[in-house]
Amino acid sequence: MTSTLPRRLLAELVGTALLVAVVVGSGIAAEQLSPGDVGLQLLENSMATVFGLAALILMLGPVSGAHFNPVVSMADWFLGRRAGTGLSLAEVGAYAITQVVGGIGGALLANVMFDIDQAISTKDRSTGGHFVAEIVATAGLVALIFALVRSGRGALAAPAVGGYIGAAYWFTSSTSFANPAVTIGRIFSDTFAGIAPGSVAPFILAQLVGLVVGVLLILALYPDASDRADDVDTGL
Repeated sequence: MTSTLPRRLLAELVGTALLVAVVVGSGIAAEQLSPGDVGLQLLENSMATVFGLAALILMLGPVSGAHFNPVVSMADWFLGRRAGTGLSLAEVGAYAITQVVGGIGGALLANVMFDIDQAISTKDRSTGGHFVAEIVATAGLVALIFALVRSGRGALAAPAVGGYIGAAYWFTSSTSFANPAVTIGRIFSDTFAGIAPGSVAPFILAQLVGLVVGVLLILALYPDASDRADDVDTGL
């Protein structure tokens, strides 16, 4: 990374906040525009997320790498640690804190924009199927990002990551949170896009398991991934 750490943290704060605002705001809009039709609500929510995420990666990727996700930052550190590339462990901590703060801020912002009362979510998502879905979604996300990096196709991150998350909205029962910062942020939205506090710990645990699975897959497929870990340019 050539940007200073404060600039990178600002990009991660703004990017994660806007990402969660896109996810939550489009969820609120979908509920209002298509009441009673959950399938259409999910379609509207997922399409907004695909385009919003791709735009944010393009806008902020050159500054911070557009991680917007502690899992991505941790993978960047782990895969780059031997070659001295990627984030340092201290930077991972700074990124993660900033991403969580941004995620919470994004949910609160969405509530304000739609005149929704600030409230904690009551939407329970703690099932075994959701746990497995988050492992799959997160492992796939990590593997996709670092496969692009290793193969010199990082420029495709915006459409590829946006497309993957859009697909994962539909092929996973959890609708693919795949991001601890986004998961914590969505606690603060008692809407279609929210998640009850009691479901958060299992989701984050599953995301960490998915991180390990994704990293192991990359190490098996691309043994020298650490050589280019600092080129990661993506998000969620």
